[in-house]
Amino acid sequence: MAYQKTIIFLATPFDFEAVDLLDKYVPAFKIASFEITDLELLQYAAEKEKPMILSTGMANLGEIEDAITAIKSVGNDDIILLHCNSLYPTPVEIVNLKAIETMKDAFKVPVGFSDHALGIHMPIATVAMGACVVEKHFTLSREMKGPDHSFAIEPAELKELVRCVREVEKAKGSGIKEKSELESEEMYIKARRSSHAMVDIPKGTKITRDMLIIKRPW
Repeated sequence: MAYQKTIIFLATPFDFEAVDLLDKYVPAFKIASFEITDLELLQYAAEKEKPMILSTGMANLGEIEDAITAIKSVGNDDIILLHCNSLYPTPVEIVNLKAIETMKDAFKVPVGFSDHALGIHMPIATVAMGACVVEKHFTLSREMKGPDHSFAIEPAELKELVRCVREVEKAKGSGIKEKSELESEEMYIKARRSSHAMVDIPKGTKITRDMLIIKRPW
C-alpha cells in the first residue's frame, strides 16, 4: 500500500530478527531512542549497508558518539541523527531546539527532529533551523485508544504540516543578501528617499546640499 501511494516505507527493528525481516522492505533503518545504547544491534543493522536514522531521546553526547562510532566501525557512514525528547507529549520548555545545532556541530552529520510536542509548529521551526528530517506521530483520530494517539496529529494537520514545511524550505533561500528578482523597481521609486534639484544646475557645477531637496515617498 505504501509503495502504491509513493510513500517510503520504514519500520523500527528492536532485535536482530527484526533487522533481517525488514531488510527486504526498507531503504533505511530507523533506530528508536531506547535502542541507541544497544551497540550490537546498531552494528548489525549498519552491516546491511543502508542509511541509519537514530533517535536520540534521553541520550547525552557521549552516548551518541558511541552509537556513531559503532555504526562507522562496520563501514557505514550514512547516518542521520534525530533530536528527540522521550516524554509524551513533550512540554515546550524542554524541547530544546538548539540541540539540533549542537549535534550538527559536534558530529558533522545531518540532523533532524522527532517531535512529541502537541501541534505542528515545532517541526516547522526546526526546518528553518536546518533539520533534514521531520518525524511526527500520526493518527486517524486522537479519540482512538492507544498510547500515542492523544498527542499525534490527524490527517488535516499532517497536510498543513507538509504545506508549511515546503513553504519554509522555499523561504530559506540562498542566504545571499540582495534584492530579489521578484521585487519591483517601482517600490524602490515609491518607498526610498531621493534627491531632487531645487534649481537648474549647469553641467559641471559642483553640487552642494542647498541645491537639493530630499523627498520622502510619503
